[in-house]
Amino acid sequence: MKKLLVTGSSGLIGSEVVTYFDRLGWQVYGVDNNMRADFFGVGGDTRWNQRRLEETCANFTHYELDIRDRAGVQTCLEELRPDMIVHTAAQPSHDLAASRPFDDFDVNAVGTLNMLEAARKTVAESPFVHMSTNKVYGDSPNELPLVELATRWDYADPADYNGIRETQRIDQSKHSLFGASKVAADVMVQEYGRYFGMKTCALRGGCLTGPNHSGVELHGFLSYLIKVNVTGGKYRIYGYKGKQVRDNIHSYDVARFIEAFYNNPRSGEVYNLGGGRDNSVSILEAFDRAAQLSGKPMNYEYVDKNREGDHICYISDLAKMRAHYPEWDITKSIDTVFEEIHAAWMSRVSV
Repeated sequence: MKKLLVTGSSGLIGSEVVTYFDRLGWQVYGVDNNMRADFFGVGGDTRWNQRRLEETCANFTHYELDIRDRAGVQTCLEELRPDMIVHTAAQPSHDLAASRPFDDFDVNAVGTLNMLEAARKTVAESPFVHMSTNKVYGDSPNELPLVELATRWDYADPADYNGIRETQRIDQSKHSLFGASKVAADVMVQEYGRYFGMKTCALRGGCLTGPNHSGVELHGFLSYLIKVNVTGGKYRIYGYKGKQVRDNIHSYDVARFIEAFYNNPRSGEVYNLGGGRDNSVSILEAFDRAAQLSGKPMNYEYVDKNREGDHICYISDLAKMRAHYPEWDITKSIDTVFEEIHAAWMSRVSV
């Protein structure tokens, strides 16, 4: 039986990867210490997801381990010797990174280095998949010419219609401290592939989403937005008239791409992993979709100040992914994404 190690296994992408490969018959080991609850409070707690995996997955084992524990990570890799490593553990918030910069860098950059070096020493031949972020580009995508439409910003130049390519520069722009720590991790993942010849890739995610997201205001755009609508709370829009655009990819399609990479791994690659234009939505458009599902109007307030380094319009160009892995494509539409997240929150909260 093949063995998979997933860090951040109780989070959105980690748990989806656990479930996906468990169904394929892999022995799956999950590393998580519920750091999200420490970062975001009770709303970010992921123990419920850990329990769900333990109850529903036939071949899943949970490891309570902090990836900042270098010796612990090394021992874990030596004991398990996995056939693939999927590294999803991270501090994911712009705003929180500014208030806890050492925690942010130690988790995102140093934790990734701990995983890479332990993998090199024990299972250098095993593919290593890293969940990076489109925030490695900083705010450089905002330099593309844009046009303001009724409900969204969009690219003005037809050459940019399909979105941001992997050639977008990652330096000389404002990232937020979170973006900077993820740049360090992203480049290190590439370097272990290029310098040591390991099979590595950095997946520069757009809005990664799905029903198992513990969405909070500081992280988890669609999950949190739909939660607010379902529970009758108030959503805060930060700048750009609420017309800022994100492309959304379901966690299931992320797991499918990871399987494709395992079957045909490459060294030191980067991919923009998002929903593409068809799965793009602005905040205002998301309000309308959420209201249609719940029957409740969205309660919101506008803050006339955008988040530092925030993207105005971000759509992932999926051409490179589709060229390298033609068997892969998006299977979960934006309608399906909304429906699944809405159903999940209806089942998890009292309304």
